[in-house]
Amino acid sequence: MFGRRRRRDEETPAVAEETARMPERESGPWDAEEPHPERERVDLGGLRLPVGPGFEIQLNLSGDRIVGAVVLVDGSALQVHAFAAPKRSGIWDEVRAELVAAVKKAGGAAEEAQGPFGTELLARVPAEEGPQPVRYLGIDGPRWFLRAVLSGRAAQDAEAAAVLEDVVRDIVVVRGDEPMPPHEPIELRLPPEARQAAEGQGPGRPGLDPFERGPEIAEIR
Repeated sequence: MFGRRRRRDEETPAVAEETARMPERESGPWDAEEPHPERERVDLGGLRLPVGPGFEIQLNLSGDRIVGAVVLVDGSALQVHAFAAPKRSGIWDEVRAELVAAVKKAGGAAEEAQGPFGTELLARVPAEEGPQPVRYLGIDGPRWFLRAVLSGRAAQDAEAAAVLEDVVRDIVVVRGDEPMPPHEPIELRLPPEARQAAEGQGPGRPGLDPFERGPEIAEIR
């Protein structure tokens, strides 16, 4: 009788430790400091970006700084940027209003809708080939804000969108501890394998082209 009780007590710490490692939420985007599932991700410093078969990754540049990334797959594009945000409040409401104003000023249209990450924007933005559908997603995290933009097939096709929505759910944001003003982009960096390829020291990761600028869609901070 006492032996069974001791065995249960001995098992408790291991069970508690395993529980602590499990995510408290079912999906992300994840903060680097919270438990999250392990999987293959490209380490871009401020973002750890999931990769999958057929993915091509490009980087957004602002001058010499890497400030965002684009995932291209099967006629769809996902553009992601991470920004600093206040500790106790999000900025998606503010950013969303700015996006609506910018799209309308450019001659496009935008309206709010409910999506898998909460309120999002469905927009049509001017382009050389005519107005293009775009979805703007925003996720407020702890001291960071993640903006995701779906274009191409994923802007209208649910099946194509699901692939890239899963990417958003598995992104890890690395905010860091340094003070940053709200709306300041969280700077990214080339992953080690891409830096080695750029320096002629290695083959690099297939599907990662660090020297391509991704499509810029209504760039609003």
